[in-house]
Amino acid sequence: MLKVISLGAGVQSTTMALMAAHGELPMPDAAIFADTQWEPAAVYEHLDRLTPTLPFPVYRVSAGNLHDNILRSTNSTGQQFATVPWFTANGGMGRRQCTNEFKIEPLRKKQRELLGYPPRARIPKGSIEVWIGITLDEAIRMKPAREPWQINRWPLIERQMTRRDCAKWLADRGWSVPKSACIGCPYHSDNQWRDLRDNHPDEWADAIAVDHAIRANGTTRSIRFHQYMHRSRKPLDEVDLSTPADWGQGDLFGNECEGLCGV
Repeated sequence: MLKVISLGAGVQSTTMALMAAHGELPMPDAAIFADTQWEPAAVYEHLDRLTPTLPFPVYRVSAGNLHDNILRSTNSTGQQFATVPWFTANGGMGRRQCTNEFKIEPLRKKQRELLGYPPRARIPKGSIEVWIGITLDEAIRMKPAREPWQINRWPLIERQMTRRDCAKWLADRGWSVPKSACIGCPYHSDNQWRDLRDNHPDEWADAIAVDHAIRANGTTRSIRFHQYMHRSRKPLDEVDLSTPADWGQGDLFGNECEGLCGV
């Protein structure tokens, strides 16, 4: 059975990869990073540092540039509908196609290639074991594999590790790992938006430009279906991102979210 890490280059998947490299997990055959080509620069810098430290190959795969596809109002197959679950003015959210098209499908395609099977060829059941970086505090995200030839495994949950445990494991070994999420992901917390605004001005400007574009690129027909990147359903550059501390309220909990706010 082929063993492959689904490498998102975030805290959990990085911990899995390095634990295998340190002999604390079995050695996988490979890791696969699905690149939307719209990750923050820090993620690519981290991946460039991580890859040569691993004793197994890391494959980078991509279904195209998500940023450019959004601006063209198309998905990777050229169909015209929003691929990202933006917040809509009527209180809903759009369809979430980005994860499947730009993450899951490129990963699945590479897995078939590593197994040596062309598209649509039948693969024997249980041919590949995919390691997914979900921790104990996020166990609700565990899902069985979609394909019968794939078996999902969660090594960090097997070891009863939380996201905080992973962060400590990494820090003890000199690793600081950035948040792995697309620049304009609508699931960002306000903390992440503030970090983008205050510390990454070019990426903040990019997110603002895309936020304005999704209301001007013809994907919506009326004001009630206008789309917004921020959950407040306001233009991103008009959102109040101030914290309680900005208003004089003390921080009672050290600003620790324990992995529960955000993906």
